[in-house]
Amino acid sequence: MATPNHRFTQARHRTASPTRPDECLSRQELAELVNDYLWRRHLQRVELDTNYIGKIERGVIQCPNRRYREALRHILGVPTDTALGFTTRCRTVVRLPHVDRKQFLKTTALTAGTLALGPLATLLDDTGHPTPTPSRIGTTEIDQIRTAAQAFRSWDSTHGSGVVRDAALAQLRWSTGLLNATCPDHLRPGLYRAVGDLARTTGFISFDACHHDEARKLFQLALTCAEEADDWDLRAWTLLNMAKQENRLGQYDKGLTLTEHALVRAERLTPARRAGIHNVRACSFANMHRVQDTHSAVGRADEEFTDIRADEHPPNLVYTAADHEGGQGTVLAELAKTGDTTTQATQRLTTAIESHGTSANRAKIFQQVTLSTLHFEAGDPHEGAAIASAALDHADTLHSRRATEALRDLHRNATRHADIPDVAELQHRLNTAVLAT
Repeated sequence: MATPNHRFTQARHRTASPTRPDECLSRQELAELVNDYLWRRHLQRVELDTNYIGKIERGVIQCPNRRYREALRHILGVPTDTALGFTTRCRTVVRLPHVDRKQFLKTTALTAGTLALGPLATLLDDTGHPTPTPSRIGTTEIDQIRTAAQAFRSWDSTHGSGVVRDAALAQLRWSTGLLNATCPDHLRPGLYRAVGDLARTTGFISFDACHHDEARKLFQLALTCAEEADDWDLRAWTLLNMAKQENRLGQYDKGLTLTEHALVRAERLTPARRAGIHNVRACSFANMHRVQDTHSAVGRADEEFTDIRADEHPPNLVYTAADHEGGQGTVLAELAKTGDTTTQATQRLTTAIESHGTSANRAKIFQQVTLSTLHFEAGDPHEGAAIASAALDHADTLHSRRATEALRDLHRNATRHADIPDVAELQHRLNTAVLAT
């Protein structure tokens, strides 16, 4: 039979209600304060309620999880778990929600660890049993971070954020802890560069998963590291990703401003990076219906792309013709909504789709969805259905919240042609694909 937790109840009774100072904190108020604390401090959404607090007081729950205990100590103003009557059987449990993550960590030899104390701790989630960070680091640890960032980018591009987000956050926690370790002065810029690259990569993964506040904080971490390393390319790449996120959220003016910041000291960037930035500028302009500015930015991106030399690629950037054509085609497809011609958009998207390798699965699916939508809007539903069906042939291997939203939009665009058998079958497949995710 459960033993009531009188210490916990007494601590609640000693704490004043935030809305009625002459009364004690109610169970519901305490639950809501815990929910708010965990969101503000750890970006963790929970829904504790009166029932949960009641179970603690009745002794049904003898030891809440580590984060709940942290929040309760903070709110009730006590220094230890014992002061709240929690048992000594509390322990940390490692949760690996997806078998692919376990296999990924095994095959890439990546380890999760702790984050050193500091303001960055609020960005990342705890993963359970930590691996201590070394007190002194060298090229081995820096190379490990670089390898991790490259591996996560590859998995994210092929399989989407759902496969790698937790693992990337865990690796970033360990890597960020190295910033407080002893490091030779001549290696420290490389350390900041590697951690910044991993933070940018993880930020983009969070963006793909539609964890937008989390992504913004990770991008800010990447910018800070870029400044410490005096790395203009990492700074521009991060601002480019931030602009993509704002465009996705409909904040086109913010996206445009971020691309302008990315082009500061543009002579220090490679033509490939400048081409990518001008493409995102064009995206902002197109969504703002600034037709002439869009065509100008598309032209600038094309000019930069023709100047690319293989030896000018940074180690972490390979900007292919498929990437460029797909980006430009997507911009021109957006511009077509204002009455502009669809010919170039169709040609460039088709070229990109035919050129992408299997490692660019997500990009290819996005571009197939865009091209399919173009055909639906142009009154060619049979071709639109065929292209969309080809995208769905590979969508089951992709775990991307952004891609799921794109498939929902495609379903809506196809509705006007639902009386056509090919389109009706497509909508059934789209429903299945969306429900599966």
